Amino acid sequence: MPTLKRNKTEYPEVFFVWGTSPKGKPEKIFYIRYYKNGKRIEEKAGRQGQDDMTAARANGIRVKRIEGELSNEERRELTRKEKAEKEAVSWTFNLLWEKYLEDKPELKGRRPDACRFTKYIKPHLGDREPQSLLPLDVDRLRLRTLKGKSPQSVKLTLALLRRLSRFGANKRICDPIPFPVEMPKVDNLKTEDLTQDQLSALFTAIDESEYKLAGALMKMALYTGMRRGEMFKLRWADIDFEKGFIRIVNPKGGTSQSIPLNDGARELLETLKKKGKGQYVFPGRKGGQRQDIHRLTRDIADKAGIPKTFRPLHGLRHVYASMLASSGKVDLYTLQKLLTHKDPRMTQRYAHLRDEALKNASAVAADIVGQAIQKASEEVEDLKTAKK
Repeated sequence: MPTLKRNKTEYPEVFFVWGTSPKGKPEKIFYIRYYKNGKRIEEKAGRQGQDDMTAARANGIRVKRIEGELSNEERRELTRKEKAEKEAVSWTFNLLWEKYLEDKPELKGRRPDACRFTKYIKPHLGDREPQSLLPLDVDRLRLRTLKGKSPQSVKLTLALLRRLSRFGANKRICDPIPFPVEMPKVDNLKTEDLTQDQLSALFTAIDESEYKLAGALMKMALYTGMRRGEMFKLRWADIDFEKGFIRIVNPKGGTSQSIPLNDGARELLETLKKKGKGQYVFPGRKGGQRQDIHRLTRDIADKAGIPKTFRPLHGLRHVYASMLASSGKVDLYTLQKLLTHKDPRMTQRYAHLRDEALKNASAVAADIVGQAIQKASEEVEDLKTAKK
């Protein structure tokens, strides 16, 4: 730094020296001083004209440095290190996956993502870096590896591939896939329903099954419409028996919500509470959070003669929604709140059931009016006959 006279400002440890602007005019060059890790640092804050710097702005920079913000030199050094690290390590999808899991230990959907990566991405693209991919590579993954899979399975696998690429780019350890990854169109407005006979057979199978916890989960899905993951995470502390509410923590929509505790669910939960131990309502191994129960619920559904395409827990959530919508007593806004749908379009799939209920109600009204008109006509005819 040139040995020029240091001029104090109204801010401590902020000073300026007189220099010359690119146009040859005199201008102030501001500097700041501060301590970091026991070391005294002097840093150029900026020039009066070129950087529009003032003593106040220089002091603001000094405060940020003291609070931990990196200096310009530290940023340049970090960039140099990141570049060196980036060049030294080949960040393949295999390494990105390991880093991704390390950074996100509480990741939702960890197990299905692990299955998709191990089964589809790793064998074909695991040793490749994102920036080395060509559209043809993704097309091969889609057409060969994922051939015969549902559009939703293809979409979730490609989404994971894209997510790992963006994760590496955000961490600045690799460049992303250099082209947009096209996603298949998915119609996820599928609804599942059961007839009254199927529902009766299912309840009989639940009562006769040796898998009591699986049966209780199926009943809970039908009584409340809760998602499988929400029931797995449900703790006794989330149930307010006194006020009559169930708190759903961190649902699919993101924000924790509460749903009413109806009589069916209350009776079921009170029975479980007498037998249960630990914090989880539907505990898994060693009393921890349950991860899966598909085999047991599928066994119950099979014994009831329920079609294989019907998903035992999520399907009963659809049955719950369909029953409410077709009753004609619940509007779609209320149904959305009960199902904790973030997007009202997800609830809209049940609109046709609501419309059918309204049509039936309207038909009943028409029949009542028609009967009244017919009765009035008959009375008029009776009067005419009497006068004759």
